[in-house]
Amino acid sequence: MEDLSLALVQSDIHWHEVGANLAMYEEKIWQITEAVDVILLPEMFQTGFTMEHESVAEPMNFTTFKWMKQMAAQKKAVVCGSFIVKEDGKVFNRLIWMQPDGECQTYDKRHLFRMADEHHHFNMGEEKLIVEWKGWKICPMVCYDLRFPVWSRNVDLNYDLLLYVANWPAVRVNAWDTLLEARAIENVSYSVGLNRVGKDGKDIAYNGHSGAYSPKGEQLAFSEDKECILMLELSANELQSFREKFPAHLDADKFDIKV
Repeated sequence: MEDLSLALVQSDIHWHEVGANLAMYEEKIWQITEAVDVILLPEMFQTGFTMEHESVAEPMNFTTFKWMKQMAAQKKAVVCGSFIVKEDGKVFNRLIWMQPDGECQTYDKRHLFRMADEHHHFNMGEEKLIVEWKGWKICPMVCYDLRFPVWSRNVDLNYDLLLYVANWPAVRVNAWDTLLEARAIENVSYSVGLNRVGKDGKDIAYNGHSGAYSPKGEQLAFSEDKECILMLELSANELQSFREKFPAHLDADKFDIKV
């Protein structure tokens, strides 16, 4: 297990314009000149957070999926973000974990944002995803999942890094900041969140606040309200050292989740 480098692409999103967004993100990704292990894109990165999925949902192995596969191969890094997928008569807000060798894993958003009627338009995910990359165990989730600590509970240190990709509005950004830090502390892991900026097609404003937190709750990186690529490196030695000195996970409550 070596140090892990990440690039968080904090950006505005063209409303419902898949082609324009893919072109924009491709340009931004190629601005990353240093070697990186994981490139993060926001929730619904090629449309914005929309319930109007009829015109923008894609099947797997279609335009956006193939684009992610190409970007991962060319940059020799994982490319991770969510987009709208239609499959077997269902629609999912699906996170794709695309590796440079073309292998991918998926996570369907578990907690659907009912204040925007997401639960009426999308199907709920039923399984967490924990992937292994560069010796790290990583648990990626999507936006509203951040509010639910039971779902993200790090049982028996099953993961080292908790990742969130989001479209989290500026009006509630204080909760985003607080919960990202809390998830790191309570799970004795790193917690990293990527949010977007700008306004969407519903005139909802987003102000970024993408950031990273250590298991101690220390802020390791933070973005301002602007388009940027936030680069950070997570220390494997510091994580392991802290877990040895402060093994709070050994006193965690045991429970089962009913899905």
